[in-house]
Amino acid sequence: MPPREAGIGPAARPLDAVAVAIMTFLCLTWGFNQVAIKLALPDIPPLIQATLRSAGAAIIIVIWARLRGVSLNVRDGTLIPGIAAGALFGFEFILIYRGLVWTTASRAAVFLYTSPFFVALGARWFLPGDRLAPAQWIGLVLSFAGLLVAFGVPQAGDNPHALLGDLMVVGGGAAWGGTTLVIKGSRLATAPAEKTLAYQLVTSVPILAIGALLLGEQVTHAPSAAALGWLAYQTVWVVSVTYAIWFAMVKRYAASRLSAFTFLTPIFGVAAGHFVLGEPVTLGFGAAVALVVTGLVLVNRPR
Repeated sequence: MPPREAGIGPAARPLDAVAVAIMTFLCLTWGFNQVAIKLALPDIPPLIQATLRSAGAAIIIVIWARLRGVSLNVRDGTLIPGIAAGALFGFEFILIYRGLVWTTASRAAVFLYTSPFFVALGARWFLPGDRLAPAQWIGLVLSFAGLLVAFGVPQAGDNPHALLGDLMVVGGGAAWGGTTLVIKGSRLATAPAEKTLAYQLVTSVPILAIGALLLGEQVTHAPSAAALGWLAYQTVWVVSVTYAIWFAMVKRYAASRLSAFTFLTPIFGVAAGHFVLGEPVTLGFGAAVALVVTGLVLVNRPR
């Protein structure tokens, strides 16, 4: 077994060098995922994308679990937390996508990454062995300040629904944090990563499909090969592979520190948007990266 710090179990250990490298790569992948979604949007509406992604990835995960001999039996005390995690997973994407109708993408990027705060706050009650020290709280604040510098916080302007859009995206961040807490605080913490992910994917499919139906989304023409390729990228690589890695990490390392590390994702997303979509990069980007990295160093310091 890997070494443990005194007083810290394997599920609450700080990140080592391997974990840092893996999380950096995951954040890079997730940052580019936003570009993939945007590239597919002209042909495939957002919630339909999310529905197809969850359905396709669920099939892949179930097949992968069968090939590896991983049991997907739900009679082991994981059914209720699995459904809860899946519901949070589904509502997270509904809130984010609908919120983006009324707020800007930059504001959404900032408010979505309130997720680590919900994890850190929830850990005080639900994960007693996974609390942040004062210096680590400072790290969270610095990282969030970096996001504010990177994206800016534009005024609501004349849009009367901007505040509602902001709150919906914050709700998406809360659902994301809630998913992490459910996994860490239930029998899902000891369940195979494939099973944890399968619960979320399968449960989220009807939720996302109903959301797409209620919002009147429809595919009006045959999607292009490029759009289908970007959807395949989301389904096969992002959801099927990287999410499984993420849940395996959540069960091994401290949830609050892993969630804090996801502050890198919007930074990579801005970089991907700049190089792939030609979106401008603000002058404060370098300062934002410095703040985020400094915050992550503080969050991941051993106690």
